Amino acid sequence: MRHHDLTLPVIDPAALIRYVIFSLLFVGFPSAAAELIGRVVGVHDGDTVTILDSGNTQYKIRLAGIDSPELKQQFGAKAKESLSSFLYAKKVTVEWKKRDRYGRIVGKILFMPANCITPACLQPADANYEQIAAGMAWYYRQYASELNPDDRAKYDAAENRAHVEKRGLWGDPNAVPPWTWRRSKKNTK
Repeated sequence: MRHHDLTLPVIDPAALIRYVIFSLLFVGFPSAAAELIGRVVGVHDGDTVTILDSGNTQYKIRLAGIDSPELKQQFGAKAKESLSSFLYAKKVTVEWKKRDRYGRIVGKILFMPANCITPACLQPADANYEQIAAGMAWYYRQYASELNPDDRAKYDAAENRAHVEKRGLWGDPNAVPPWTWRRSKKNTK
C-alpha cells in the first residue's frame, strides 16, 4: 500500500488578503446596497423610469416595494403622470440591491421636492412612498422582505391612508391590482 502525501499547500496570508479585497471591490458586497445617481430621462409607467448617469449610461429602474397599474389598466396613465410629476428631468439617487429578471435595477428612488419652502424639503423624498401615498400604486407585499423594516412600515401605512381617504385608484371600489390583471391577461392568451 502506498502512502500519499496529504500536506496542504502553504498560503501566503498577504496574498489571501489581496484576493479577498480584490473580490469584494470587483464582485461587490453581497448584502450591501449600491447607490446610483443620475437624471430621470424617461418615465415608462407608474413604477419604472430610465435614468442617465454622469457617464451618459442609461439604467432602467423598477421602483422597489410598489406595483402601479399597467398602462392599459384604469389609472395606468394617471400613475405614469404622477411619477413623472415627481421625477422627470430631476436628479435622483437610487438605492438598490438587486436586478429583476428583465435586468432592471430594483430600488428606492430619492429626489429633492420642487418648489418647497419648508425645512422638510432639505431631506430627499422617497418616490416609491409618494406613489403609494398618492394612491397611484399598491404596496407590493409579495416583495416586502426585500425592503428595510422602516420602509415596510411606511409603505403599509401610506397604502392604508390612501385607501381610507379614497385617493387615486382607491376611489374605484373595483380597482384590480396589476399582478391580478397581468395574470388574467396571461390566462386569456
